[in-house]
Amino acid sequence: MAGEFKDRVTIYEVAKAAGVSLATVSRVINDTNSVKEETRNKVLNVIKKLGYKPSGLAQALATNKTTSIGVIVPSANYVYISNMLNGIIEICKNKNFTVSLYTTAHSRIDAISSIEKMIKSHVDGVIVFDDELNEEDIEVFNSYNVPVVAINNQIVASKIASIPFGYEHVLKRLMLDYFNKGDKTMTFLHVHNAGRLLSRIENCFIQTHLEHDREYGIINCDDSYNRTYLDFKERFKKVKKEFVIAYRDSIAAAVLNAAEDCGLKVPQDIEVISIIGTKYSSIIRPTISNLYIDMQEVGKRSVYMLVDLINNQLVDKVYKFESYYIKKDSTKF
Repeated sequence: MAGEFKDRVTIYEVAKAAGVSLATVSRVINDTNSVKEETRNKVLNVIKKLGYKPSGLAQALATNKTTSIGVIVPSANYVYISNMLNGIIEICKNKNFTVSLYTTAHSRIDAISSIEKMIKSHVDGVIVFDDELNEEDIEVFNSYNVPVVAINNQIVASKIASIPFGYEHVLKRLMLDYFNKGDKTMTFLHVHNAGRLLSRIENCFIQTHLEHDREYGIINCDDSYNRTYLDFKERFKKVKKEFVIAYRDSIAAAVLNAAEDCGLKVPQDIEVISIIGTKYSSIIRPTISNLYIDMQEVGKRSVYMLVDLINNQLVDKVYKFESYYIKKDSTKF
């Protein structure tokens, strides 16, 4: 039985059997007009005889162009980053682009190193989501004429477009509403090295409280579920009422679980929101109120913008994604 099966015929075998180049076979497959009729018929007869099935390589050879996209992210372990990557990869796959991924672990040194590696690899364009990079860093790509879409930033240059996020005004509106209705002091969880996005949101939190002469708290917090859970289990032995603003769903879940394990009720005693909401905000019990941006759509949009930027067809170089508040079981309002 094994003798009845054979390996898949390749474009190389077709070219060899027909006595032509790979590019000629590819042009025949893609039905271009640049092949003589005699040569075309010879290649088609070989394809039929060998039972060749075209692959994506033939199309790439026909255009003599394979678009390569570089992507820089802090870490692929975060759910919201994974969602964004899913959007990027979905569109790149549909367009037959190749994707090179570089992670920086929230390190500026790693981020600069990634920039150098990408420039040396001659990618056609770059998508950057890294809180450690500043405008000067990203403009290095511009000096090498490499098109860039900067996510969670607002930098515009001849070859740079941006996708900024809008969190602050939504959070401010939420806080002002709570000042009128709520009964707890708000506490913000400061995560070391979490980047400029969290810093902007923290500044908004502080300024809004100062402007309205409200008491508030800032707690240093590890970017770790286990550590946060243990810290808040100790805290809730003394603190019996609090409104906590956490960076991500896993940190918010640690606070909620610590509260319930200490006999406190959510949201009567403890209220929690997550700044960057994901699908887990609906899976965890009680469900977590959050600020939400569809990161998969962010990923898709970044590729569309980059393609237009590469082709010098991008008109609007800034596309802002606004967050919106989703009230769930972890808050009263």
